[in-house]
Amino acid sequence: MDKNIIKETMLSLEGATLQSAREKYFDYVADARLDRSEPIENDEQAQAEIASDFSEALDDTLHDHTNKLDKLRKVDFGPKSAVTEGALIRLSGRYFMIAVSTGKFTCDGREVMGISTMAPIFEAIEGARAGETVTFNGRTLLIEEVA
Repeated sequence: MDKNIIKETMLSLEGATLQSAREKYFDYVADARLDRSEPIENDEQAQAEIASDFSEALDDTLHDHTNKLDKLRKVDFGPKSAVTEGALIRLSGRYFMIAVSTGKFTCDGREVMGISTMAPIFEAIEGARAGETVTFNGRTLLIEEVA
């Protein structure tokens, strides 16, 4: 699998997710604004406060997606011989890209998932090489490939 294609796919998916979150954020912000030129009813005030709370929660989401995009741009996707940031691994039959956490996505006809270096499983697999086994949550896992 071409890691550059995986990187571009991850950037594209994360960018689309950021754009969607940004649109939702602006929708909630707009709903939180009250027209001060007219009398404000209690239910309008309550709805505006709820929309304001949602927009604050979405603000954190925007920062998370922006941080993931920044991280993806900085990660070295070059060849790796051990599990480290920027490695593509096949772990017990599944492909994982060590960079940022993502949901499953398809790239080059294969299902891939992103793992952050902050994920608990990364601690168990860090430094392992192809052919080695690791233990995570009481299960033995085989590192089949590292690229």
